[in-house]
Amino acid sequence: MPTVVQLPAGNALTVRAAADAFLDSLRNPNTVRSYGVGVGKTAERIGEGRPLGSVADDEIREALEILWGTAAVNTWNARRAAVLSWLGWCESYGYDGPAVPAWTKRPAVPDSETPARSKMAVDRLIARREVHLREKTLWRMLYETAGRSEEILGVNIEALDLSARRCQVKAKGARSKARRRGQAREDFVLETVYWDAGTARLLPRLLRGRTRGPVFVTHRRPGPGKVVSPRDVCPDTGLARLSYGQARALLDEHTAVRGPGTGWDLHEYRHSALTHLGEQGASLLMLMAKSRHKKPENVRRCFKPSHEAISELTSLLAPGDSRR
Repeated sequence: MPTVVQLPAGNALTVRAAADAFLDSLRNPNTVRSYGVGVGKTAERIGEGRPLGSVADDEIREALEILWGTAAVNTWNARRAAVLSWLGWCESYGYDGPAVPAWTKRPAVPDSETPARSKMAVDRLIARREVHLREKTLWRMLYETAGRSEEILGVNIEALDLSARRCQVKAKGARSKARRRGQAREDFVLETVYWDAGTARLLPRLLRGRTRGPVFVTHRRPGPGKVVSPRDVCPDTGLARLSYGQARALLDEHTAVRGPGTGWDLHEYRHSALTHLGEQGASLLMLMAKSRHKKPENVRRCFKPSHEAISELTSLLAPGDSRR
């Protein structure tokens, strides 16, 4: 059923009233939270008490430039999109107002700076004797699934299909299912990730008979003052789920060469896996299916082929007799 928005009578609408009416029309709380920043700060900048129709297009451009002109590209694009949606909504309701000028562009998102490690480097790190079995399993699983670290760390043993070498995860930005009466709010649309022999060899050793609770747990029980969700505690051992911060610190500890904070990042396993699959000839559609990206440009930002792979590809262009 569509949301009914109560608008002030007449054609004169203040900037603040227009912003509030637009935000009240949004049904998704996450969208309200995200758009509220862009719309709210822009409204403050151009003057909340002014009639919306008195605001010029250039004032919108100036407000965006002052507020987010030096911000990251993703931030600029998000704030611009919020204001664009707001003003477009006002226009659709017949209220006079400004527009985001056409020359206030949406720049392309730059390539990710996350590097892709070589397959040899990944294998050597996981094979090191001083690396604990838990870290070996996590890193191998991140690499073979090309999954996001939060997804893999959030997996519980009950979700594992060891024989089929796969499990379902709550993906980034997971949509909630259409709820019926009595259905839990935690029900989300899940996605499937797949692993191979390396993870398949390590997982049974890591679980050691455990049949429920988090796959990756800490080595100590949480302190008496720490409140932990029952889903994040192993019911058999009382150990808590390994957090993203802890996992990142452990990887940094084993890979830093110039002091703390200079080691690998957990996300590098995802980039490395997609790069290696692409170098082996996997198509864009298959890479999107593996990574579960919705947009091709997001996969492209992850793909960073090595110099050796580019050289091998380039050799295909050599004269026929030079490759003998």
